[in-house]
Amino acid sequence: MQIKKLTPNLVVRSVDASLEFYRNVLGLETGFTVPEQTPFVFGSVANGAVEVFFNDQKTVAAEYPSLAKTIGGSLTLYMEVDSLQAVMDRVKQAGAKVSMPVTEQFYGMREFAFEDPDGYTITIAERMEQAAN
Repeated sequence: MQIKKLTPNLVVRSVDASLEFYRNVLGLETGFTVPEQTPFVFGSVANGAVEVFFNDQKTVAAEYPSLAKTIGGSLTLYMEVDSLQAVMDRVKQAGAKVSMPVTEQFYGMREFAFEDPDGYTITIAERMEQAAN
């Protein structure tokens, strides 16, 4: 068996707010929404092979109560980028909570972490040899 793709499917308080945050801070583009006009119960963002789904907590709770109990904190997203500083600038502009300052890791990555509007942690990483160029 070969896994072709992994797509995080996050339960959120506001699909609209999550779409806006991930577009503005991470530069992802809206994939599709349900319904087509706000207020959304589902939405997705993407950039190349990276895709993230958002599901409205109230809608999920109506069908699957156990899935909607925890928002944020139960999952972290780790994203490797080609410009850590560009993301850091957007995070600061958005006023997102930085949970880990830029740190050089022993495994050759510069990383920092911040929280999205629902408390999910996003770690942004850049290879140190790339950062030096």
